Amino acid sequence: MKKTLEFKAHDGEIEDIALGPDNKVVTAGRDFQCCVWQQDQLVTGLRWHENLPGIPDKAYRYQACRDSGTFLGLGTVTGSVAIHIAFSLQRLYYVKEAHGIVVTDVAFVPESRPGRELLGGHEAALLSVAVDSRCKLHLLPSRRSLPVWLLLLLCAGLIVATILLLQLAFPGFL
Repeated sequence: MKKTLEFKAHDGEIEDIALGPDNKVVTAGRDFQCCVWQQDQLVTGLRWHENLPGIPDKAYRYQACRDSGTFLGLGTVTGSVAIHIAFSLQRLYYVKEAHGIVVTDVAFVPESRPGRELLGGHEAALLSVAVDSRCKLHLLPSRRSLPVWLLLLLCAGLIVATILLLQLAFPGFL
């Protein structure tokens, strides 16, 4: 193996590292940060005091991270578990103290046939393992969205309504 890149990602030790899509790398460090990197450039990051106001930095620390391509799963030293959108780090799911103590690892259920059966109607499933000798399954409910056909129908209706209103406001418009 040959080193191709070296840069300072965190102040202190790195707790976990995960490879994501498009050659992105996610790191969780002892400096209370979780960062998404493209090569040696910081794409975006999370800090507890910005993400969860009112919770002191020193009480929580990211311990484990996994990037499914769409979502980023995180575990903390206090046993909390979170799921974020990978590209924006918007939090979608959070369970404070899901475990009694340190979450040592998290992993997304793969999108294979058995994995889809486990998902049911949920958008994602994250497994968390902790020092409390427990493994827990966290299910991310599907976000509600409009079907494409309904969205196209609404757009067509808006166009027809606009033309009719213009015709009423300006007779002879068409």
